[in-house]
Amino acid sequence: MPTEKITFEQLLLAAAPDEQAYAQELHNYMLENGCKATFEEKKTSLLGSYKFGKPPKTVINLLLKKDGLHVRIYGEHIQQYTGFLQCMTTSMVAAIQKRGDCARLTHGGCSTKCKGYDFTIEEERYQKCRYNCFEFLVTEESGSCIMSFVKHELGERQKL
Repeated sequence: MPTEKITFEQLLLAAAPDEQAYAQELHNYMLENGCKATFEEKKTSLLGSYKFGKPPKTVINLLLKKDGLHVRIYGEHIQQYTGFLQCMTTSMVAAIQKRGDCARLTHGGCSTKCKGYDFTIEEERYQKCRYNCFEFLVTEESGSCIMSFVKHELGERQKL
């Protein structure tokens, strides 16, 4: 199935009722802070992409999958807020641990576009691929932490 453009409202209506307020809050925050948004239906999920800067680079993706609403954060500036990473929930750290290592960082492979992320959480070093490292399922436990993560990343990009 080819990708098909949709609206934010279509993504929102497809989300579970308990995810809609969170998605709306995140959407409003991104737009109010200068991000451009696009939405499309992919083969396995609905996707919202929020870009910032010149040239525009993706800050986050909203993904509506079978198990719920996910937020993928492109933490290009994590070295500026490493202290925050120490405060992530146990489930968020577990999600990072499950993600694949960045072949470029660990043995020189991977895509030329992927720079990977090299960071430490509670004295454990991670070298993860940028394309799925910081993808989290939105839950009651993780929601506020995800929002804080997004605010840290966008805040650093706005300083440039």
